[in-house]
This record gives sequence, structure tokens and C-alpha cells, in this order.
Amino acid sequence: MTAKRRTRSDGSKPRRAGSLPLTTCLQELASNLWWTWHPEVLTLFRELDPAAWRQLDHNPITLLQRLTPEEIEARAAALALHSQIYDAYRQLRAYLESQTTWGDIHTGILRARPVAYFSAEFGLHESLPVYSGGLGVLAGDHVKSASDLGVPLYGIGLFYDQGYFLQRLDPSGWQREEYIDLAVEQLPLTAVAGGDGAPLRIPVETRTGTIFARVWRVAAGRVTLLLLDCDCEGNSEEDRHLTARLYGGDLRTRIRQELVLGVGGVRALRALGVEPGVLHLNEGHSVFAVLEMVRHAMETDGVRFDDACRRVARMTCFTTHTPVPAGHDRFPASLVEEHVGPLRDSLGLDEEDLMGLGRVEPQNQGEDFCMTVLALRMSRHANAVSTIHGDVSREMWRPLWRDRTTDEVPIGHVTNGVHVHSWLAPQMRQLYSRHMGIDWADRSAEPEAWRAIDGIDDGELWDLHQVLKARLLAFVRRRVALARERRNEPAERIENAWTLLDPEVLTIGFARRFATYKRATLLLSDLERLRPLMTGDSPIQLIFAGKAHPQDDPGKNLLRAVVDLCRESPYAERVVFVEDYDINLGRHLVQGVDVWLNTPRRPLEASGTSGQKVVLNGGLNLSILDGWWAEAYDGLNGFAIGLGESHVEEHIQDARDAEHLYRTLEREVLPLFYTRDAEGLPRAWIARMKRSIRTLGWRFNADRMVMDYVRQYYLSAAGGLSCRT
Repeated sequence: MTAKRRTRSDGSKPRRAGSLPLTTCLQELASNLWWTWHPEVLTLFRELDPAAWRQLDHNPITLLQRLTPEEIEARAAALALHSQIYDAYRQLRAYLESQTTWGDIHTGILRARPVAYFSAEFGLHESLPVYSGGLGVLAGDHVKSASDLGVPLYGIGLFYDQGYFLQRLDPSGWQREEYIDLAVEQLPLTAVAGGDGAPLRIPVETRTGTIFARVWRVAAGRVTLLLLDCDCEGNSEEDRHLTARLYGGDLRTRIRQELVLGVGGVRALRALGVEPGVLHLNEGHSVFAVLEMVRHAMETDGVRFDDACRRVARMTCFTTHTPVPAGHDRFPASLVEEHVGPLRDSLGLDEEDLMGLGRVEPQNQGEDFCMTVLALRMSRHANAVSTIHGDVSREMWRPLWRDRTTDEVPIGHVTNGVHVHSWLAPQMRQLYSRHMGIDWADRSAEPEAWRAIDGIDDGELWDLHQVLKARLLAFVRRRVALARERRNEPAERIENAWTLLDPEVLTIGFARRFATYKRATLLLSDLERLRPLMTGDSPIQLIFAGKAHPQDDPGKNLLRAVVDLCRESPYAERVVFVEDYDINLGRHLVQGVDVWLNTPRRPLEASGTSGQKVVLNGGLNLSILDGWWAEAYDGLNGFAIGLGESHVEEHIQDARDAEHLYRTLEREVLPLFYTRDAEGLPRAWIARMKRSIRTLGWRFNADRMVMDYVRQYYLSAAGGLSCRT
């Protein structure tokens, strides 16, 4: 039988990798963020110039710009990398061209009318810093799993040319923010052209003039991400800086950014000929997209406003991520009219009609316009991000459905998960492949795939964990030493950084946004209780990281309290704060800690995902029973702080939770960790590691999460069905 030769959709035959210049293969690999979850590809780039790699923030595009094609050929030849590079290129092409994905079988109508996934931030990799924390990283993981599964999806966001901020601590321990201009030419961005070949510019009208946004395309595996950027011709100097910073500026800046994201995002899709079947709003920042879709339906189909609203609402999914009031944007009527006024005119609404759509009490003229309220009113598919968060959200937003009981409020939940290969240490991936089969990654959302974990030799798993832990400690020492050097601290302090932390000591990690409800200092609340935990025969050591919002002084005070403790004896050798928390630091932490600590004030942790990343790498969770951990903990796969109770008085709840935390460390965590057998292995601890991986790896997995969205929301939304009754 003669083999059929494959052809591309344009009729051309694909060239063999070996017939292409090496530089061409490397450039294509670098330009698709598929490499961010394929560390073996990154290894190839690193080997081309190991000295430069660390200085370039693990950015392959920048690396290629430093080397000529001749240098690349020479270095690849000297290192015998040609076959590996061509093999990686073939894997990427096979991945992109595959027609046998989960999505090919299960996504039906979405193949004709894809999902448009709107988010104010996307955390795909540290070299593209257009994210601040959990919301963005969750969006990045959603995109990556959609790509792996073959779910037709476009991501829509903003390009912040100064990103979030670099965190720098001054000599007093106070957080200072620094901003740098990103070099666009060093990022995996492609300018989108319009029909005339010139850069595409999207207009968004306001009462005070039109804002323009150019569009950048980012390839993330099979998914296309569109980022809108206001630093372009036609804008005033003020508007050219509109999208410079994530979550920066005042309310006027925020509403202008959100108008560009929502309205501009829909128009960008339309300019590219994309007609989505689903609008998925990841938080309320992008909800103006719904109004633009309504306007378009009225204009093109001649339907009335109410009919257009029903039509668009059926295709809209809204995910709320926080029960904290500050997480829900609110704007006064004057700002809404200034910016949404032209769109309001097109919808045939008066000012009070529009304001009423964003108010819990539509006729209450003293109430501001809330983006979350508009999102809930204008969508027929709404969800929280954990079981508890679903309960909290239904109670929180019940006033929008006064004729219903709390249980009848139409907000469901899809518990968050994490993208396995973005957070799994390469060494752990190899371990899993040996014991679970080379195809385990394709089955990572199935519980059966993880049963083989119990068969891994205890010593093999423990030794690998020790390797990852040593790698983490070396990374932390280097970061701390560099930070001390940058602050011009005494030479002795800089030198001491290289001896911080002991690989034999139980290492606890705490890394997240320094918001007061996350209670970063709960473990530090009783130093008399903490001291023996640091200095006894079975000690602990702590690694802290995280940023406070630039305008959150209470959060900055918590951060400074941690930094102050790092300078006091006897804690100075056992407590470390690592500046400038980002994806790279997070990756090292979740892959190397023994225990991940999470201490939110219940029930304010909507889900949380950092602890899920720790699970994949064999770390154990020590957490308040809130968010995802309330669903995950079974008594033997980690540790719980308390019994899930909540007191109406915050100070009483904090004191009670602190007592539970100290008691759990003293009576459960430390004895289990330090009890060793004749071979020096903590057998009971390792058994808990295995149970954690086996029972949780498949459940709190972004593949499972995206599958849930497809089955529960996307297909019905694209098919014009409503999940609400």
C-alpha cells in the first residue's frame, strides 16, 4: 500500500524538518508558547548558550536574537543538538496538526463557533509578564489545557507594556514598586494586520473621543491569544499609556481599560472573521463585551434590545472568582456615562436604564455601577470556582433574585485546576512516565491513570523529592543574596545568604498575594509558640514570597512584619522572604517544598490553586478547610487547620485558627516528618505523599476543569440553550 502524503489546508505539502535551516526550526519553536510546558525544548535553548540563558529570563526569542545563524549551527554541531532540535520541531508540528484530540470528538458546534475567553490577565510564562497572580495564572492554565485538549478557543486580553510591577524592598522592609518597559521585539508577539496590510487598529468610542488599540497575536499551542495595546497611532499621549500597567491608575483608567478589553476585544475578533459561539468572561473586567455583542445583534439582525439581550445572554458564561468586595469593580454614573455613553446610545437606552443593569437595586441612584452585577444579569451560565465558593456566591448575590431562596440562585461551580505540565518538575514527569506509562499525560484527568503511584518505591520518590528540595534552596539562596547585594547590605549579610536554610529541616512554603484576609502572619502571631518550632530537635523553616497591591498599605504592613522577623535571632536562619514573586519563583517553590501553608480567613478563599501545584510534585498541603482544600482533604492526603468552622468575630476566628495551626504542626506534621526507619525514610510521610498525588492529581487538574466547562456550559451556550430555570 502506498502511503498518502499529507497536505496542509492551503494545499501545500509540509517540508521535512531536516530540510529546513536549523534557525527556522528554532524560531518557530520559540514563537509558540508551547515550549512553556515542554521543558525538554527549553533545555535545547539553554544548551546553546548556558551563560546567557539565566540573564535572559529564560526567553528563547532573546537568546536567538543574540546569536547569528552561523553561531547557532556551530554550537549545535559541537553539542550534537541537530537531531534533538529537528525532533522537537516535528513534535510541535504534529501537535498543531493533530486531528485526534479530545476536542475533535467532544466539542461539536464549538469547532464552527469557538469560545472567546476574556481575561484581564494571562499568566503563561514569566517572560511575558502580563499577569499579577492567581487569576492570570488560572487563565494561562485554562488556555494551555484548552490547547492540549483541542478545544477551539481564543483568548482575549490586554498587553501591558510595563507589565505588573517589580517588587523591591527598601532597607526598612517596605515594598516599593518598579516598572520597566517591555521590549516588544523580544516577546512572542506578532502584530495583527488589517485588510489593507497595515497594523490593525480597533476603535472604541467614548464621549471624550475615540480610543484606538492595536492587536498582538500570541500562539499558545493550538490556541490564539489576542492582546490589545493602546500604545499606537491616533491616541492622545494619555491614552497611549492606558494599557501600560496591569491594575494601575485610578477608576478612570480602570474603566477605560475594561472598555477596551470588552468592546475592543469583540471588535478585534470580528475584524479577524471570528464569530464566537461562547463568550466566557473570566471575572467581570470584560463584561462590556456583552453590550457590544448586543449592539451588533441589534444592528445586523434588526432585533430589539430585549431580544438581543436574551440571545447574547444564552451564549455568555461568567466566572466569578472572589467573595471579597474589593474584587468587584464599581464605577460612579459619571464615569459610566463618559465611557459607555456612545454604546448606550446605540442600544437605545437612557442613562438610568444602563445604570440599572449594573445595580443590585436598579432604581437606587445612590448605588454605583458594578461590573459583576452586569455580568450576572447579562449571562445565563454563571459559576463560582469551588463548592464552598458556590454557596458563598449564591448568598452574596441573592438580592439579584429576590423571588428565590439562596439554593435556587442560578450560580453553579467548576472547581479550579492546574495545568499539569506547566507545574510538574521534569524529574517528576520522568518518574511518572516510568511507572504510569508514557501516555499518562493524555489520561491525566482520569483517576485510573494515577493508581500506579502506590507502586513507586518509597526510596525513589523520597530521593527525588530531596533533589528538588535542594534545587529550591539553592535558588532561594541565590535570589536572597542578589536582593541583599542590590540593597547594598553589609558583605557579611550577603555572604550569609548562601548558607540560609537546611536541606534536612522541614521546609514550609507560603507564597501568594499579601492581602489581609490571606493572613500571611498567622503562623507568626505567637512568637513564644513559634520559637521552639524553629529551634527544637524537630525544627521547621519558612520560605515566604508574595506581592501586596501597590495601594494596599495593610497588606504591605503584613509583608514588612515577615521581613522584620527574617532579621531577628533566632529566626534569621530559619525564615526567608524572597522578593518579586512570579511564575518562575512559584515553579521552584511548588516543586521543592515539603509543606505548602495556606491560611485564608474562611470562607474568603474562593478556590486557590497553588496547593494543587504542590500536590503534583509530592509536597503536602497544610491548609484551612476553604476553597479547593475543603473538597480535597480526606484525613490522609495532607493536613487540615481546624474543622472548617467560622466565627462571626474575626479576632476570635484568627486566634482559634492560629491555635489549630500550632497544634497540627506539633502533633501531626512534625512527628510524621521526622519519624524515620532504619533506612532513614519517613515511611508514613511518604505514604501520605503518594495518597495526595493519587487522590488529587486527576481531580484538581486543568484538563478536568476545561472538560467540565465544555460539558456543563460551553456546549449548551453555543447551542443556544440556557442553564438557568
